[in-house]
Amino acid sequence: MSRPVEAAHVLDTCDRNDVYAAACPCREMLDLLANKWTALAIGVLEDGPQRFGELRRHLQGVSPKVLSASLKRMEDAGLVTRTVFAEVPPRVEYALTPLGVGAAAPLAHLRDWVNENVSRH
Repeated sequence: MSRPVEAAHVLDTCDRNDVYAAACPCREMLDLLANKWTALAIGVLEDGPQRFGELRRHLQGVSPKVLSASLKRMEDAGLVTRTVFAEVPPRVEYALTPLGVGAAAPLAHLRDWVNENVSRH
């Protein structure tokens, strides 16, 4: 009998977006935002839409495959939009959505904290 209660409790906490609950869908967004390439890409995109190559130049050390996968995950999560312009060759730009803009401020604080405290460890 305790099993249905446990399942109900997990569903109940997930309804409240409890990031500490194992089954909460919040965990996917937290995992995405805690990824260094996501946090850094959002920082670059705060300055406005960027093409893939521009993002890659800013994000030193990221491979094209990893950046592509990160941008796809960010797009799927509603953090960025991908706009394809009908030009030859085709031009693609990535931009923050309102949700991405909302994530930018706390991530900027985290990046600032890391920059200020990296030498303390």
